[in-house]
Amino acid sequence: MTKLPSHCLLDLAPPDIRAFLDKSDVILVPIGSCEMHGDHLPLGTDVFNAHEVCKRAAAIADVPYAPPLWLGYSPQHLREPESGMGTITLRASTYVEVLYDLSKCLIHHGFNRLIFVNGHTSNVKVTDPIMRRLRYETGALIAMFKPYGERYLGLIEDLMENPPEETPGWHASEQETSIMLAYDERLVRMDRAKNSRAKAPEWLPEGFSKDDGAWDAAYRGYEYFYFPMDHNEFAKDGVIGNPLRATAEKGEAIFDRFAEHLAGAIEELKTVPVEIKVREHWNKA
Repeated sequence: MTKLPSHCLLDLAPPDIRAFLDKSDVILVPIGSCEMHGDHLPLGTDVFNAHEVCKRAAAIADVPYAPPLWLGYSPQHLREPESGMGTITLRASTYVEVLYDLSKCLIHHGFNRLIFVNGHTSNVKVTDPIMRRLRYETGALIAMFKPYGERYLGLIEDLMENPPEETPGWHASEQETSIMLAYDERLVRMDRAKNSRAKAPEWLPEGFSKDDGAWDAAYRGYEYFYFPMDHNEFAKDGVIGNPLRATAEKGEAIFDRFAEHLAGAIEELKTVPVEIKVREHWNKA
């Protein structure tokens, strides 16, 4: 059999796609965002993360992946008009319809198992309804893989040097800076990196506190409150943590661990019974 030129749909012709479908009905879908990550990281950090994990996992598992969806749900990162921060965000209603059309096309072509590889936490805030809609409507297996740390470092905990108070997995901190150094060090400006922390917005009373980028805030030490806060209200610099311990070597190890973990899961998910109820993307216009 002729070796296929790539695992990315953009690089393939229809016979190549059919060759993949002859072997498996799995496809990976990298999704991320275009948002500011402090002054030292590029706007594409989240989608570059998703793309690289997909690329490596696809090569291991020998499955294709869709073109990266660089637009995401990031209203909290827009900041003030004329501030030049660069974030581009979709409204929730727009974003979920983009995901719906993208997924329906893939199912239409014969892919029955769609695994979204999500590099941007806030996408999860709006994707549950559309993922359920796709599952209930089509019968496809719909999953999301989240290759990032934040409150749960999991596979990469031993790689991180930052102590918990320096939030190694949070925004533009040790993990994200490391993966970008591994992805393309030319895009990282460590001379601009700031060691910064999250804090409660000034408009909250003194009894409230906040120490990471989750949408929660604590009141008298207990997290029972959620506020729709903008990122600049609790992280002025766009950084939550300490990026100064980041290295490209850590980034390579992070990418490899997540890719190998995802590839292993793909093999098991191939065994899940799937019955497609609606294949044709009939409402395509």
